[in-house]
Amino acid sequence: MKIFLDFFPIILFFVVFKAFGIFAATAVAIVATIGQIAWLWRKNGFVEPMQWVSLGVIVVFGGATLITQDETFIKWKPTVLYWLMSSALWIAHVVFKRNLLRQLMGTQLTLPDHAWRVLLHSWAVFFTGMGFLNLWVADNFDTDTWVSFKLFGGLGFMLVFVVLQGMYMSRFIQEEKDET
Repeated sequence: MKIFLDFFPIILFFVVFKAFGIFAATAVAIVATIGQIAWLWRKNGFVEPMQWVSLGVIVVFGGATLITQDETFIKWKPTVLYWLMSSALWIAHVVFKRNLLRQLMGTQLTLPDHAWRVLLHSWAVFFTGMGFLNLWVADNFDTDTWVSFKLFGGLGFMLVFVVLQGMYMSRFIQEEKDET
C-alpha cells in the first residue's frame, strides 16, 4: 500500500497526460500530491520532510507550468528533486558529519562505517546523475517520450540501482550472520 501511495501522483500524472495532455496532468499531479500529503498527515499525524519538499517543488514548478503554459518547468521538477536529495546527503555528510542514510536505516541494518559511506556517496551520485539524465531527456526528446521516461525509465533505473545496492550490502549482512 505504501509503495502505491508513494507513486500515486506519478501514475495519475502519466494516465492523465496520455488522455488530456501535459497541463491537465500537471494540475492533477499537484492536486494528487496535496491529497497524498493530507492523507499521510491524517493517517500518521506527520509527514516526512522529503514529502513536504516534494509537495513544495510540485506546487512551484507545476504552478509555473500552468501559469506560463510552458511545459519546461514541470520537466525540471524531477531534476530539482533529485538534486535536492543529493545535496541533502552531501551537505549533511560534509557540514554536519551525519550520514542521513544511516540515520534512516541504521535501526534496521547493521553495516560497517565504510559501507555506510559508500552507500551515501553512491546514492548522492545516483541522484545527481538522474537529475542530469532527466534534463537530457527533457531537452532532446518530445514531451511524450519524457513522460514515459519519467515513469518507466526513472523507476527502472531506480530498481536496478536498489538491486545493486542490495547486492553490495548483502556482503556485509552475510558477514554479520557468519560471526554470530
